[in-house]
Amino acid sequence: MFGGIYEGRRVLVTGHSGFKGSWLSAWLLRLGARVCGISLRPGYEPNHFSLLDLDLESEWSNILESGEVRSIFADFQPEIVFHLAAQALVRPSYEEPGLTFATNVMGTVNVLESCRETSSVRAVVIVTSDKCYENREWVWGYRENDPMGGFDPYSASKGCAELVTAAYRRSFFAPETFGKTHSTLVASARAGNVIGGGDWAVDRLVPDLMRSAAAHREEPLRSPESVRPWQHVLEPLSGYLQLAGKLYEGKQEFADAWNFGPVPAAAITVREAAAALQRGWPDVRFRATGDPDAPHEAGQLRLDCSKAQSLLRWHGVWDAETSFRRTAEWYRDFYLHNQVNTPGDFDAYFESAAAAEMEWMK
Repeated sequence: MFGGIYEGRRVLVTGHSGFKGSWLSAWLLRLGARVCGISLRPGYEPNHFSLLDLDLESEWSNILESGEVRSIFADFQPEIVFHLAAQALVRPSYEEPGLTFATNVMGTVNVLESCRETSSVRAVVIVTSDKCYENREWVWGYRENDPMGGFDPYSASKGCAELVTAAYRRSFFAPETFGKTHSTLVASARAGNVIGGGDWAVDRLVPDLMRSAAAHREEPLRSPESVRPWQHVLEPLSGYLQLAGKLYEGKQEFADAWNFGPVPAAAITVREAAAALQRGWPDVRFRATGDPDAPHEAGQLRLDCSKAQSLLRWHGVWDAETSFRRTAEWYRDFYLHNQVNTPGDFDAYFESAAAAEMEWMK
């Protein structure tokens, strides 16, 4: 898998205790990597990271503490870096905009500064968001060269993180001077709305519906007609891992921005997503009421992933129905049977990827 490039590698993951970070860390360990994580301690119980009980080095630190981040880099000497640590929610960004910008922008600066000062680092993937784009509320997908923007503090902070990454790449990690003035290649990655087992964040569609199902409650949908590019968490992670592998191999043409979203058919409404979850776990109940007083959130959001499909030969493996079904079944098994079926999802995903002849499976 991934040409065996992660076997024995020192890989640093920021945000490793979060939803996406815990899945990525688990995958890296399966690939034989030595993993060090920088993160705040999980802020809620249960949480996916604790349930997995992963065998890795955890440094409980805030990425805003630049001195601590530099010290961890210096001690671990990572070869590959995945930066996922973030304030990752739209609605809380209205409540704490300053913290959102500090975490998502200056946190990225601190990670890139640490990469500059650590000679062992060869590949860096900065993970941002599909919401980094200036949203025009149009029906086609955003491409990597569309303008950065963002109406709300979260979205704008992710656009800023992309601009920071591009500035550092041009100024300090230029692909054209790779191997001459530096030995590090930097890329950024933008995914869609990730779903999957183990997300218990507040104010997210899937965790809210799953908690309500477990409590036999009906859950209101605040934006039932909003369209999102839904994808299982393993989909973008496969893209991040494939991209970092190319960077580690010194392939300068991959040091750029990349979209890792689902197929166009997976961009469905919140109402349709809730119904798909209900098919996976019939205890899910919801009502599409809307919330006219809710803070602004994008109505239409899609990604164009032609670049990744053409140059990386990457594409999604699971369609929306499969992704929602696997997600609902994960939570059903957890709440009803106290089972954590993350290993089963990995195995099922790898089987599907092999059948689809994905390049990264080699």
